[in-house]
Amino acid sequence: MAAAIIDGNAIAKQIRDEIKAKLDACGSKPGLAVIQVGENPASTRYVSHKQKDCKEVGIYSEKHHLPETVSEKELIELIQKLNAQANIHGILVQLPLPDGIDEHKVINSVDPRKDVDGFHTQNLGELVSGNEHLVPCTPTGVIRLIESTGIEIKGKKAVVVGRSVIVGKPAALLLLNRHATVTVCHSRTPDLGAETRQADILVAAVGKPRLITGAMVKPGAVVIDVGINVIDGKMIGDVDFESVEKVAGHLTPVPGGVGPMTRAFLLRNTLKAAGV
Repeated sequence: MAAAIIDGNAIAKQIRDEIKAKLDACGSKPGLAVIQVGENPASTRYVSHKQKDCKEVGIYSEKHHLPETVSEKELIELIQKLNAQANIHGILVQLPLPDGIDEHKVINSVDPRKDVDGFHTQNLGELVSGNEHLVPCTPTGVIRLIESTGIEIKGKKAVVVGRSVIVGKPAALLLLNRHATVTVCHSRTPDLGAETRQADILVAAVGKPRLITGAMVKPGAVVIDVGINVIDGKMIGDVDFESVEKVAGHLTPVPGGVGPMTRAFLLRNTLKAAGV
């Protein structure tokens, strides 16, 4: 039997509808500032989607588009200005940044109370301690997708492929917080398939197209594909969808799986930052 496909678009719309209803009821208008540096086409597309989402639910948004040549000092000065701006509750610095700009330094110049990406060292530290306030949006979306299947995370064997600070590490922590037994795999893992075949829950977030095949998946597993890879103009994930669909119990598509959830939880984080 083919895997049940987890519809990220539908779940994200449900979250947006809940946010809109909440804002309509309370009359609040949280503010989100998005900073884009340079002309990266993917960044431009993501920022456009985020602004559209804000308009849909009733969040005020403003975009600050800086040239590729902007200095690190000028970028941080803009962030400090936004930190002090009362109508801005969330600040998002669209990554990647140009060479020569220290991403870690820039991210940590954002007021942690306005860090809706959840990348600030303080917020990541809070996650390690079990406090889930402003948590990175993609891993939070991953958890929601898993929960949508009705399968309990507690007691399950979870394998996360990828150890980035943006997805892999926080996803592992969120799964640990929900009492899964978690293994994190990466490029130095000797026999990746031996690890992934043990997983009741498998999260692929490494950025290698079709890395996870059906032969690497435990029958009936929940498989969440975080990968975004463009091959010959087509977007594909880290999971070989055709072969894994025949083995997994639940599977996210690319596109239409994790991506919409990332944007939905950015809105949710903006509400949290605003205290709504």
